[in-house]
Amino acid sequence: MPKKYAVLLVLMGGIFMSFVGLYMRLLSQADGFQILFYRSFGICGIVIFVGCLRRQTTPIKFFKSIDINDIFMGFALSLAFTCYVFAMLYTSVASTLLILSAAPFMTAAIGWLWIGERPKSITWVAMCFAFFGIYLMVKAGQQLGNNFGNFMALLSGFWFALMLVIARRSGKHDVLGGTFIGGAFCVLWGGCMAVILGTGLTVLSFDLFIILVMGIFGIGIGIAFVTWGASHVPAAEVSILVLIESVLGPVWPWLLLGESMTLSEILGGALVLSSVVTFALFTAK
Repeated sequence: MPKKYAVLLVLMGGIFMSFVGLYMRLLSQADGFQILFYRSFGICGIVIFVGCLRRQTTPIKFFKSIDINDIFMGFALSLAFTCYVFAMLYTSVASTLLILSAAPFMTAAIGWLWIGERPKSITWVAMCFAFFGIYLMVKAGQQLGNNFGNFMALLSGFWFALMLVIARRSGKHDVLGGTFIGGAFCVLWGGCMAVILGTGLTVLSFDLFIILVMGIFGIGIGIAFVTWGASHVPAAEVSILVLIESVLGPVWPWLLLGESMTLSEILGGALVLSSVVTFALFTAK
């Protein structure tokens, strides 16, 4: 695939994912585990479709290609998905996405500790600035009562970073198998927890429609496009391109629903985004 088309795929994937915060805000009654349960059906379905299309194979062969690495990736990704949903519910869209933008630094740290990939010096400098930006957002969030949501965003970033290190260690060219397993795990415990906690699986028709659209177009197609294009674009450039999700994500709720960003989110987010861009540029060199 020519690089210009791969770049376009990554950008389109980031744009699709940037609407997730808006979808979450449009829901009226569905709780976190109900969202996780129904959203994951959409994720699994679109990942199988794109996976078969990309690999030019059948669903049966796609399932047979899933190995232990995909299961480990899926487990980590399912925890990232779970924490992400609750982060969106308990803090602002801006804080969730901007805190998650620090995932490349978590990936670098985990990769160093686990598989011996020593980060460059600039990584530690950029990481300090990024986490200072996160501190500003978390501190402001504490005053607004968003502690749980911000903590969930940090946990989501950690589990997502762990998934990326597992993928890198396994040498896989894409994470579609792991993404499918992650969605399947979320269906399993999202449904179980909804029943155990007594909320059940009954949701409003409008909520169900929004959740399925979120799973198919927000997460499913978004991740599929990013992983498809990422195999033809240097990792450092992908780190910059996917920031379009964090930039546009808070814009849609602001434009359509009036959810504005606080000064701490703007300042902290600017530090995180600039740190990731600096990190990516120096990594590319």
